Amino acid sequence: MNLLNLDNPVFEVYAIAAALMVLKVMLQGWMTVYRMLKIGSGWASPEDLRKGPINKHPSPEQLDSNEYVERSRRLHRNDLENIPAFLAAGLLFVVIDPILWVAQVLMYGFVLARTAHFIAYATQQSHELRATFYSVGSLIVIYMAFHVMWSVMF
Repeated sequence: MNLLNLDNPVFEVYAIAAALMVLKVMLQGWMTVYRMLKIGSGWASPEDLRKGPINKHPSPEQLDSNEYVERSRRLHRNDLENIPAFLAAGLLFVVIDPILWVAQVLMYGFVLARTAHFIAYATQQSHELRATFYSVGSLIVIYMAFHVMWSVMF
C-alpha cells in the first residue's frame, strides 16, 4: 500500500495538520505586515522608507522598533523554528505506518499546542504558560522523530 495518498487515513491526518500549520506560518507573516501598516512603524529595512503607493509619507521613525510589530515577528520566527520540524517528522511518521489514533493524538496535539502557544503569546500571557504549550509541541515532534528512528532501526 502506498502510504502517501489520501486512501491512507494517517496521511489524511498529516495532510490536514500540515495544511493548518502551513497556513499558520503564512498568515503570521501577513499579520506582521498588517501591524506595520496599521501603525506605520516597525518597518524592517531602510529601503522601506522609499515613497510609494503604500508608504506615501516615509519617515525615519518608521524603522524604529515597535513592540506591537515585534511581538508578531517573534511569533513568526517561533513558527519558522518549529513548524518545519513538524512537517518533516510528521511525514516520516506517516511512512512508518503508525496506528491511526496515535497519529491523530500526536499531529492534532501539535496543531493544538501551536494554537495555544499563539494565543498565549498574542495575549501576553506568562512565559511559563507559553513555554508549556511550546514544550508540548516540541516533545510531540521529538517523540515522532524517535519513533521513526526506532521503527527503522529495529
